[in-house]
Amino acid sequence: MSFYNTQLDKNVPIPLYYQLKELIISEIKKGNYKGNSMIPTEKEFSDIFSISRTTVRQAITELVQEGWLYRVKSKGTFVTYPKVSQDFIQRLESFNEQILRLGRTPSTRLLDFRETEADEKTAANLDIPAGTSVFFLHRLRFADDEPIVVVKTFLPCDACPELKKHDFSKASLYAVLGQKASSRIHHVRRLVEAVAATEEDSRYLGLAAGEPIQFFTSIGYNEAQKPVEYSLARYRGDKNQFEVVVYPKNP
Repeated sequence: MSFYNTQLDKNVPIPLYYQLKELIISEIKKGNYKGNSMIPTEKEFSDIFSISRTTVRQAITELVQEGWLYRVKSKGTFVTYPKVSQDFIQRLESFNEQILRLGRTPSTRLLDFRETEADEKTAANLDIPAGTSVFFLHRLRFADDEPIVVVKTFLPCDACPELKKHDFSKASLYAVLGQKASSRIHHVRRLVEAVAATEEDSRYLGLAAGEPIQFFTSIGYNEAQKPVEYSLARYRGDKNQFEVVVYPKNP
């Protein structure tokens, strides 16, 4: 690693464990330690920097607690894969656009796509009578081949009958909806809450039941204020973070 030639400064009042922490964080940010790669052992760090293993252990322990590293019993300590930092809460764009803008590669696995009848909750959110025909679109979405969100979407069939012509493992839903003014998403109302992962989440997202999920309920409206999309998105809490910018209220 590039900091092997860097020595900790034992003549300054900054604790050695903290200096080591900062060096490791710097290397992670530079990409010299890749996500899920193993870092040197406590003994190797101790030998490299001529410091005690107790000092190394304190630095590593704090980095684990802060989410930079994780330990695997009998194997070693590894770099946590960086979270997908998203600001889609305040942007109107597709998942693919979000992930590409973050410098990562998006992909989608189509889990289900069929016509069904709207139950009472779906109907209420889409402002249609219960039993109305809707498309049900179920997708698992990835960033760099890592599953980060599973989404269930309901759309009124009469508002967007052209959906059945598309392969949504490749096509962007918002791009398809945008082809007609009546189905083009003009604005979205979103509600976010923290929930525990279910067995279904575990199956699709690869995390244990009970782990944190960021659950988004979204309703997309066309320019005429008519809802045309009702989506339930479940994001891995350990792989995603969401940014919101708040401005002061105008006087």
